[in-house]
Amino acid sequence: MKSLFKTIRYLFSGFWHGLSVCRVIVGNLIFLALIVFLLSIFLYDADDGLPDQAALVLSLRGDIVEQKSVTMLSNRLFGKTAREETLLKDVIDVIDHAAEDQRVQALVLDLRHLGRAGISKLLDIGEALERFKTSRKQVYAFGDFFDQRRYYLAAHADQINIHPMGGVMLTGYGLYRNYFKSALDKLLIQFHVFRVGTYKSALEPFLRDNMSEYAKDANLTWLNVLWGAYKTKVAQLRGLSPEDIDDYINNGPENLARVGGDDAQLALDLGLVDALKTRDEVRDDLIQLVGEDEDKKTFKQIEFNDYLAAVRPKFLRTHADRSKVGVIVAQGIILDGNQPTGRIGGDTLTDLIRQARQDDEIKAVVMRIDSPGGNALASDIIRRELEITRKSGKPVIVSMGSVAASGGYWIASAADQIWAAHTTITGSIGIYSAFPTFEKSLDYLGVHNDGVGTTRLADAFDTARPLNPILADTMEQTIQHSYYRFIQKVSEGRNMTPEDVEKIAQGRVWAGKTAKELGLVDAIGNLGDAIRSAAEMATLKDYDVIYVKQPLTAREKMIKRLNRFLIGAVNSIWGQTVPRAVRMYEKFGSDLEHVLELNDPKGVYAYCLVCEIN
Repeated sequence: MKSLFKTIRYLFSGFWHGLSVCRVIVGNLIFLALIVFLLSIFLYDADDGLPDQAALVLSLRGDIVEQKSVTMLSNRLFGKTAREETLLKDVIDVIDHAAEDQRVQALVLDLRHLGRAGISKLLDIGEALERFKTSRKQVYAFGDFFDQRRYYLAAHADQINIHPMGGVMLTGYGLYRNYFKSALDKLLIQFHVFRVGTYKSALEPFLRDNMSEYAKDANLTWLNVLWGAYKTKVAQLRGLSPEDIDDYINNGPENLARVGGDDAQLALDLGLVDALKTRDEVRDDLIQLVGEDEDKKTFKQIEFNDYLAAVRPKFLRTHADRSKVGVIVAQGIILDGNQPTGRIGGDTLTDLIRQARQDDEIKAVVMRIDSPGGNALASDIIRRELEITRKSGKPVIVSMGSVAASGGYWIASAADQIWAAHTTITGSIGIYSAFPTFEKSLDYLGVHNDGVGTTRLADAFDTARPLNPILADTMEQTIQHSYYRFIQKVSEGRNMTPEDVEKIAQGRVWAGKTAKELGLVDAIGNLGDAIRSAAEMATLKDYDVIYVKQPLTAREKMIKRLNRFLIGAVNSIWGQTVPRAVRMYEKFGSDLEHVLELNDPKGVYAYCLVCEIN
């Protein structure tokens, strides 16, 4: 027996010693990274270092977003993906500035590292590229392979080159979800759903094994609008017809057979690209276009982030004697309380709105919404703050990004004017609540729940017990009331009768183009259009645009920069070793994660789970 205990003690001693060694190694790595980070700050050269003549390389990395989110290093270490992000505003500002910058002779699209981007964001960047081309400077796109997102931007180039082993993959837009009803039945999990709206299909995956006909009809309607906008623009840019784009996709095998299965040759033959060139041939072309950097043996160039850092002060410059249009960005899921950037906190956003209202220099407020909704209560609190701002005499304009649906639309309905893109995903005026109970699962395992309570609702939220019938009745009435409040708020904000709102509500999702026809939005345009409209409503001629943000302390700024630096280092080391199970969870568990993230104190949600197409 003593020998056994000695062996166990030896094993545990070795285990803890191993943990201690790992802790020391990780600590030292983080310490070294901190030293490198601090040195990079102190040794930074303030000279912008821009060459007199060069091509601007628009190397977009990661997802295109309205507002960068906060990703903690701990999340990355434990398997959560830390995606790189690029601000849409930065991309547009850089392109517009480069058009007027005599040092920039051409713009090169390097889209190899582009991540997710909603079609509305791609449209905004595409419009900026078209403005750049009016400066008579060439736009040059190259890549080994273009997927649908990358190709939309590449199509705006004067010259598109792909590698001879590459290709162009277009697929159209689709919405396919995983359905868990049979799995829940097998696990004996009861999923209780309370909802209003024939088309409020957010929780269908927990109630069915397939998409309902109502949902298919509604989803295909707005998907067709998005795809129509995509293929029409690409066809126009490439001298093709929208039907040519559809044929390229739908008859892919037949088309490929004609060129012996050569994807790149097919793209060239159909006019999707201009040439098939290797990387060295592309480099030689660009040297001919803008000249050679003899030190680096490549074409003269300035990378996107370097150019942005050099010219950003010009974007931030304001004039003390000018009135201001204040822009507030509301991106992400709507949650209760204070939330970091990339999430909409009910308290966080109302503080920003109040700050803009109380700032005498700000004469009009533009809210940029890119949100599928979330907590109903938080949405109403934010909406009320916009209402107060509008009543104070300051114009309130909403500019919708890729999505402004459900709770996002609840907020938007308070504005004097709503702008959207043709391809904005909006509407989804509906309400739901849901939670599971596990009494049958536990019973099957031999676990039984019993007890006493002082009222008939004492066990209301005990997931080990069957759904309390009083709670069920209460939730049903609460959901109905919240839905009619939603209808009433839209009715007031849009000057429509509740009956007319009801006809286009029911949880149905609409594309921006259709939403304008239905009266849910006022005009089609981008953020710049909304800002100009706000200035006009406030009768401003000369004005500055400022972004209203929560100020960061010096300590918070340091932590934010350090966190970003460390995440980049961890990504480079850890990126290829994230367990497959984690990646599978990202694909199959995202719906469940979004539902669990919601934190409305009443459990009532205005959230669209089907509204994000990238």
